Amino acid sequence: MNLKICGVLAAIGLAATPAASFAEDLTFVLTNASSYPIKSFFSSPADVENWEEDVFGENYLPSGNQVNVTIGDGREQCVYDLKFVLEDDSEFIESGVDLCELGEYTLSDSQ
Repeated sequence: MNLKICGVLAAIGLAATPAASFAEDLTFVLTNASSYPIKSFFSSPADVENWEEDVFGENYLPSGNQVNVTIGDGREQCVYDLKFVLEDDSEFIESGVDLCELGEYTLSDSQ
């Protein structure tokens, strides 16, 4: 299980590293308090209609774990839409989350 978490951290670091600038990176803590592992996580600025790439890639975030996520898209934006795909293929979308203000996001079964 620790190996999977390390893989997620490495994948997030690689997937979220911008080629040009680190100045606009947005970092937050993602906690999985749901009953299922998160197998895919997508984020997109709230004013963009398409989802960005899967932040987790081939990895996943087990239930009961958390990880630091860096969105390194170079935008000066705080409000993002978040999409989670769980192990059972159910999807959850949260629109208009101000990640700068919150600094963290927790996915739970009660949402």
